[in-house]
Amino acid sequence: MLDPELLERITARRAELDELEEQLATQLARVRAERDELATAERVLERITGQLAEERASAGPMPGQVGGRAVMLIPHREPGVEESSLPRDYQRIITAVRQAAGPVMAREVGEVVGSTSP
Repeated sequence: MLDPELLERITARRAELDELEEQLATQLARVRAERDELATAERVLERITGQLAEERASAGPMPGQVGGRAVMLIPHREPGVEESSLPRDYQRIITAVRQAAGPVMAREVGEVVGSTSP
């Protein structure tokens, strides 16, 4: 004859394990759902980053307003931004500074690129 106390313990332990299994299954489902969401977010981020890089590469400098005056907005310095995306005058300034033998005064740069300083 089976010991009723042992059978009761086995039944109680089985119930505990069934409950634990249910909790773990729920937790595993949440983990998998979050992992899927992260993978989707990563793909969207990669796509948007690529689109932004293409837009920046194809867009030239944009005119803007500062203090009521028209100015040329310069792209932020970041990897992948080419000098060719700068306005022509800025490219000329860079060339003048690179060609200088040493430190350059603003007046000297202005003379090289064709403007005069007071």
